[in-house]
Amino acid sequence: MGARMAQIPFDIVGFDLDGTLVDSSLDLAAAVNYTLSTVGLPPHEVDEIKRFVGKGTRVMLERALKASGDYTPDLLDQLTPVLMAWYQEHLTDHTRLYPGAGQAMEALRGRGVKLAICTNKYERFTLPLLRALELEPLFDAIIGGDTVGKAKPNPEPLHEMVRRAGGGRCVFLGDTSNDIDGAKNAGMASVAVSFGFVDVSHELGADAILHRFEDLVGLLEGWQSQPL
Repeated sequence: MGARMAQIPFDIVGFDLDGTLVDSSLDLAAAVNYTLSTVGLPPHEVDEIKRFVGKGTRVMLERALKASGDYTPDLLDQLTPVLMAWYQEHLTDHTRLYPGAGQAMEALRGRGVKLAICTNKYERFTLPLLRALELEPLFDAIIGGDTVGKAKPNPEPLHEMVRRAGGGRCVFLGDTSNDIDGAKNAGMASVAVSFGFVDVSHELGADAILHRFEDLVGLLEGWQSQPL
């Protein structure tokens, strides 16, 4: 096993969730638009809502309200529990793994690499979503946006992810500045995915860019040639 492990210079591969491992855009958009409809506000396009994702459910709704021109703190307080309750019931209506993600994770596990998740999505959504998609057993650590009381780009949740996964060298994959800046703040190698909710992968300053999960194992095998 040692000879094969040496080909991948990481003990842990960490993933963001929304826009990195899973495409949850249709369910998140439906939750936002249902919530807006309860107070007579018009819906947003899915591609617009994708840009609101990344800092948790409440911030997603805040951004939607501001984009509608109807934001007030009181309205946000009123509608946040509406969104959370609706989304809780519709977590995986349309949410699926990105193509090739399942095979890539199984290949990494077969090489002895541990897998972990660090997302800004609250645990109350993250854990049921992973269970519904039968993904939870793949991960040695799962950190939500409220697990440690801090969220990315703060490094604390990423440090906790590594600790719970058993420690070692980690590379982290994500699709937003929260992910890549968080990895940098935590002293980790980083990979930006270009297929996430908003393709700003070339602007994030990650150590590498991944265009499809089929290339992940090869990218990590050749990491010695990547800038660190």
